[in-house]
Amino acid sequence: MDLKDFFADHPRVAVAFSGGVDSSYTLACALTYAQAAHAYFVKSAFQPAFELEDARRVASLLDAPLTVLDVDVLANPRVTVNPADRCYFCKQAVFGAIGQAARADGFATIVDGTNATDDASDRPGMRALTEMGVLSPLRLCGIGKADVRRGAKGLGLPTWDKPSYACLATRIPTGQEITAESLARTERAEAFLFERGLSDLRVRTVGEAAKIQVPAAQFPLVMAHRREIVDALSADYSDVWLDLEARDEQ
Repeated sequence: MDLKDFFADHPRVAVAFSGGVDSSYTLACALTYAQAAHAYFVKSAFQPAFELEDARRVASLLDAPLTVLDVDVLANPRVTVNPADRCYFCKQAVFGAIGQAARADGFATIVDGTNATDDASDRPGMRALTEMGVLSPLRLCGIGKADVRRGAKGLGLPTWDKPSYACLATRIPTGQEITAESLARTERAEAFLFERGLSDLRVRTVGEAAKIQVPAAQFPLVMAHRREIVDALSADYSDVWLDLEARDEQ
């Protein structure tokens, strides 16, 4: 089965749209092959502001209808206590809101951007999507990350080389309570690093310290801005560390 066949079988789809390369490519293909497609972006404390900006930019480029839904994920204590399966409860809230809005708009099928390279084993979020009947056309059609990037580049999507970006909650260690302030300080720290030209990064919380993770090729840039990075992040963290293990390129 290819994407054209998938959307022939599912001609009216609601696309869970994050503004990343996978969901952007899924939306572009849905607009091409389906009879009708509508994008839904969930705005919450877990998403930094730039994700919504990217989503709006891509939706505008594709002339795609876009609905932005506000979901208060921090109102759910099963999320904020941050258990190992936190993502399961978060996905229930997020896709529950998308499903409600989509049904009101006349869409019974919800699709997301999970691709064939994503490891679907033992992932609480994937379990929630399966239980809720969310379909992943890229995964079902055997389309992996490299294929997605090539396809997105061919379509001229500005997100074709955008690094993967997990939600802000993933920066908080399992078992440590997630608060609005812990998420806000993470977003501030990462935004500061982005402004210094760094990319594909994470600022993880370790106790009250910040652990910066970037690809090894970006270590010289971190050191070039070392003093200002330490000064800026010290306003929110007790210590600032650089993870010498480095991140794999995404």
